[in-house]
Amino acid sequence: MQAHRAAAHESEDTGIDLAPMLDFVLNLLIFFIITTSFVKESGITVTRPEALTAENKENGNILIAIRPNGDVWMDKQRIDVRDVRTAIERLHIERPEDTVVIIADKDSQTGVLTKVMDQVKQGGIQEVSIAAAPPAGG
Repeated sequence: MQAHRAAAHESEDTGIDLAPMLDFVLNLLIFFIITTSFVKESGITVTRPEALTAENKENGNILIAIRPNGDVWMDKQRIDVRDVRTAIERLHIERPEDTVVIIADKDSQTGVLTKVMDQVKQGGIQEVSIAAAPPAGG
């Protein structure tokens, strides 16, 4: 009888408890989901002007593109310049730490760029960058 109890006790301890590892993995998954920074793409490709003083910045979550014909693109859709402010206000409420990068085509008009920058700042985001490409030779 004693031997039967000892054999039953040994068989209970042979499994590995995976619950703590699964808890840890789920906590990591939740952490990465919460800390992920989502980028709002402009939706088009433009030819950026070259600048000797161009810097590489890793921030800039909201991208606004300006085409040579003056079209403004944000979040993969064409929007009117007057609608930039309301779109920025909406995005700024969702994520107050976001910054804006304006990607203006080198053949676009400066007036459109200025209007877009004004609309972004009126929308509540003060940190606005203009995208430029480094010179081809350097």
